[in-house]
Amino acid sequence: MLAYVIGVTLFVAGLCVSLALHEAGHLLSARAFGMRVRRFFVGRGPTVFSFRRGDTEYGLKALPIGGFCEIAGMTTLDDLTEDERPRAMWRHPAWRRTVVMASGAVTHVLLAMAILYGLAVSAGLPNLHPVAEPVVASTTCPATTCPAADAGIRAGDRILAVGATATPLWSDVLAAVQSASGPTAVTVRRGGTTLTLTVDVARVTRGGARVGMIGATAQAPPASLRYGPVDAAGATVAYTGDLFGRTFAQLIAFPQRLPAVVAAIGGAERSPDTPISMVGASRLGGEAAERGLWEVFLLLLASLNLFMAVFNLLPLLPLDGGHIMVIWFERARDALRRLRGLPAAGPIDFTRLYPVTMALVLIGGAVMLLTVTADVVNPIRLS
Repeated sequence: MLAYVIGVTLFVAGLCVSLALHEAGHLLSARAFGMRVRRFFVGRGPTVFSFRRGDTEYGLKALPIGGFCEIAGMTTLDDLTEDERPRAMWRHPAWRRTVVMASGAVTHVLLAMAILYGLAVSAGLPNLHPVAEPVVASTTCPATTCPAADAGIRAGDRILAVGATATPLWSDVLAAVQSASGPTAVTVRRGGTTLTLTVDVARVTRGGARVGMIGATAQAPPASLRYGPVDAAGATVAYTGDLFGRTFAQLIAFPQRLPAVVAAIGGAERSPDTPISMVGASRLGGEAAERGLWEVFLLLLASLNLFMAVFNLLPLLPLDGGHIMVIWFERARDALRRLRGLPAAGPIDFTRLYPVTMALVLIGGAVMLLTVTADVVNPIRLS
């Protein structure tokens, strides 16, 4: 139980650090472009302490939940002082404002990639596309004789060719053997030696058809793959891209899976592909730590960071992606006005977007409450 509590605590701490780094991404990019950053705080709630350096107040809040970065002039609802007006965010070019708003999501991606790189060179990355190589795991047959064993094939041999057919994969071995009959040359590599053995391929009936059989089974593909420091970089990029694709697929399927969450709250069996909240993710992190599966713990943390990156870039207010959408709407609108010989219209009036924003906040809050409830009363467990 203690290990579980420690795991949950560490996972929550990891999430808090991730959210704080998200805000730090906004801070660093905004300051790099000369925007006025009023406040940068880690956490929420009452202020524990704060200090001022330059134009910015830095501090720590009592509740270790994320943080915030207050940039002057992010929207037209922001009241600016005279000294803030020249450095207001809305005065900067669209590409700069886009970089500032996207930098939080980029920070999540970089953090996830750092975790995945560490896994790649240590415990290994999960093998998302397992392919059985032509390595023999065993040579056993239900009959009294086994063609593979009788010919001298051993566990650990890599089958290079069956007859004149090269076999880079185990599926190639199966296809070549099933089409063969009688004495057949089989080339194998054993250690550093290449051998050619003659296997008397038996013909058996499978699925109503006569096929060849030698009685050899394949070695299962590895569950995870370890890499050297150089190869790990490319593997990390590829794995991150794969996780991005899975994350997008999960977000697209999100509305369809909400009824299953409601059913789980009512007592139905909880499907492992239903959405989970931070509470559910933390519980899974605790279970992973309790079982000593620290690679699963870190993989969960990396996956959640990628999810937060993608989620924050959705073109919905008040998410970062919503602000980016507004920025480029303004850019497109002003480009059309220039073509008509009209001056730029200036920043969009956010008071007109307020009702839509509040509606999305309420919907998001309801969904979060739903998933948290499901994660408390009927949580997903590590299998």
